[in-house]
Amino acid sequence: MEKLIYALWAPASESRAGFAARILSDLPSALKAQGASGIRLNVRDAAVDPAADLLQQWQNPQQEAVVQFWLPSANAIFRSGVDAVIEQSSGRFAAWLVAESTIIPNRDHMPCPGERTWGWSQASFITFRDDMTQAAAVDHWHSHHTRIAIDTQSNFEYVQNIVVRPLTADAPAYSAFVEECFPAEAMSEPRAFFGAQGDEALFARNTQTMADSCAGFIDFAKIDIIPTSQFDFADLDD
Repeated sequence: MEKLIYALWAPASESRAGFAARILSDLPSALKAQGASGIRLNVRDAAVDPAADLLQQWQNPQQEAVVQFWLPSANAIFRSGVDAVIEQSSGRFAAWLVAESTIIPNRDHMPCPGERTWGWSQASFITFRDDMTQAAAVDHWHSHHTRIAIDTQSNFEYVQNIVVRPLTADAPAYSAFVEECFPAEAMSEPRAFFGAQGDEALFARNTQTMADSCAGFIDFAKIDIIPTSQFDFADLDD
């Protein structure tokens, strides 16, 4: 099995809210019919409006949704049905084959079929610094930054996906996709984001430690960080 990640842009004639509602209603079953499993959608909707200040943008326009799922093979001849379904559902899409590493599984706020997952999900498309080899960037990310991301934030789910290769010709040259889930209050309260409510010294320390570690491997000019609502459709596999 191989994991695929698709970034979706809404058709120009459709609102962000309308696009999110439509793909949540129609896309999971259509993908399942084409052999996809472990389907998850992350959409920008009104529920994450309070996190607008956390958005970081490289792509213009920026993607409105992310679709994650597994296929037996990501080879073009075997994913043509999936591509057709997503093309019909969006104004534009880009796709990548990734390798997933689940750092913090969501055991505290388990998704309910067809319902929005508690809290919110930060969907981050990141690019490694171009003055580093990929091996050096991955080493910093895995051997140094991962521990910091666990220790300095209030994330209750943390999944790293390193890009193996792009699957579409116009896919932005990201190095990885990261999904982290946080409590709702972390959308607008930085101290809640960094797990430091009521402790100003801890807040300052966690903020600086995280910023320094990110700077050690990320190209901040080439990232798209998008607050989303997570909807998990793994129940379709039953």
